[in-house]
Amino acid sequence: MLPGRFLYDSMFGIDRMEDMSCDIYEKDNVYHLEMDIPGFTRDDIKIECHKGTITVSAEKNVEKDESDEEKKYIRRERKCGKYKRSFYLGDIDEDSIKAEFKNGTLLITAPIKEESLKKEITIESED
Repeated sequence: MLPGRFLYDSMFGIDRMEDMSCDIYEKDNVYHLEMDIPGFTRDDIKIECHKGTITVSAEKNVEKDESDEEKKYIRRERKCGKYKRSFYLGDIDEDSIKAEFKNGTLLITAPIKEESLKKEITIESED
């Protein structure tokens, strides 16, 4: 089960959450974050972890060429700018976090620390 303070976003006003859709689930004591970041390369994306919070940021600048000055855009939807999202996951093994970026989808796996897992306590008999 995910911690109560599970995620927070839009801390600095630069987030564009609709451009970074994310699914988070837990399976076999590992959190999995699957985030869509289309149009970016691996080098555009930065992942940081601090005290159980994973922050994903991406920055994309418009590439201009000499012919841009001649262009009169009717509509421009291809986005550029800074994107950032943070997720608090709790007591995770920060040294074992892995990330993979393929076909515009970022997959981060963050194992839960063994000592933070629930343990069942056996009641001893009175005899």
